[in-house]
Amino acid sequence: QEPYHWPLLIYLLLVCLYPFASSCAHTFSSMSARARHICYFCDYGALSLYSLGCAFAYGAYAMPDHWVSGVLHRYFVPAAAFNSFVCTGLSCYSRFPELEHPRLSKVLRTAAFVYPFLYDNIPLFYRLLFCFWSNGAWNEAVAGYCYHLLFALLTGFLFTSHLPERLAPGRFDYIGHSHQLFHICAVLGTHFQLEAVLCDVGSRRAWLRGRLPAPGLPSTFGTAGLALLGNAAIIGAFTAALPRAP
Repeated sequence: QEPYHWPLLIYLLLVCLYPFASSCAHTFSSMSARARHICYFCDYGALSLYSLGCAFAYGAYAMPDHWVSGVLHRYFVPAAAFNSFVCTGLSCYSRFPELEHPRLSKVLRTAAFVYPFLYDNIPLFYRLLFCFWSNGAWNEAVAGYCYHLLFALLTGFLFTSHLPERLAPGRFDYIGHSHQLFHICAVLGTHFQLEAVLCDVGSRRAWLRGRLPAPGLPSTFGTAGLALLGNAAIIGAFTAALPRAP
């Protein structure tokens, strides 16, 4: 009921969405070739919306002190909503050249998720650099963001490297292959991110409420709803573009 917590609520909902969508994709993608594409379209859309959820949380609670109410702060979430459309569109498109040009497909898919990750974490990069180079205040939130970024980098490394199975083909088909480790690291990174965000929500509450107006419905649930509808429309368009025959 408190507007101060609305961005946190949106973040929490979208945090729940992406592991659920990924679980559904892995469960039902074996039904048919068409089902596989549709399942992973939804998975990519959920990941794109998760990146938007991160922007909501960072924009509301994690911005560096002297960026609050600045130009980047004002347009941070709307730009993240636009990025979610780019991410979903590019990642869905990357499935079409997968057979003929697998390397191009992998590059497009990787770029689709690296770009919003880098954008969302601009405030964190600045805060960490400020702590390391200017003897800024080191607190529990900053430590949590460090762990989050560490696991995020490890997640990207596992996604692109296909280690360890490429070193011993056939030995990691059931347990220990890179995609399993990828999901584990992603969820661990989200855990540390959540702990850090909750720390900022509590410790910076009085300071932020004295400098920012209360979040409104259009800028929170309105933006999230439009992003959800837009991403659903993109997924629907790519689903319609799939060939009917295998």
